Amino acid sequence: MEQDTSKVDAFVDRATSWQAEIRKLRTILLGCGLDEALKWGKPCYSVDGCNVAIIQPFKTCCALMFFKGVLLDDSHGLLRSQGKNTQAALRLEFSSEAAIEKTIIQSFVRQAIVLEREGRRVSFAAKDEVELPEELTRVLGRDRKLAKAFRALTPGRQRGYVLHFTGAKKTETRSARIEKCIPSILAGKGFQDR
Repeated sequence: MEQDTSKVDAFVDRATSWQAEIRKLRTILLGCGLDEALKWGKPCYSVDGCNVAIIQPFKTCCALMFFKGVLLDDSHGLLRSQGKNTQAALRLEFSSEAAIEKTIIQSFVRQAIVLEREGRRVSFAAKDEVELPEELTRVLGRDRKLAKAFRALTPGRQRGYVLHFTGAKKTETRSARIEKCIPSILAGKGFQDR
């Protein structure tokens, strides 16, 4: 994989918060022999073309998310869930540069590299079939092309849209979200694909 350091350099230089933490994490990850690229607008690290970890600056913390975090040995309970709808990814959260311990991160990264090279896969729990919100059902019923495009999306992409739409409490907001996403659905993209 070709290194994309100039784009990551620009990302780090533009960071308005957590810049020192991002720099320290980046140094540790590159020191572990991982390839670097900017993916999903964030510094992402891979081995043999497989994503291992991504740096995520948030308002309240800077995180290092491991794509297959659930497979990592976390005997000290340091890894945190990404959210209630996430099954594979887990992350380390940092509130200061001093909280970033090189040896701990290196240990997790070494484990993640071994998992990738062994070809280990996460066993995803079967999710209940998503229930489409009434607003989406109406729109799909009126537009055959959109309905066909939505059904052609992967189950995960369909679920991502449904979670986005149903996250709104008001029917007007759900309808507005659906309208805004129609071009992406027609293009075969998931909500996160932008």
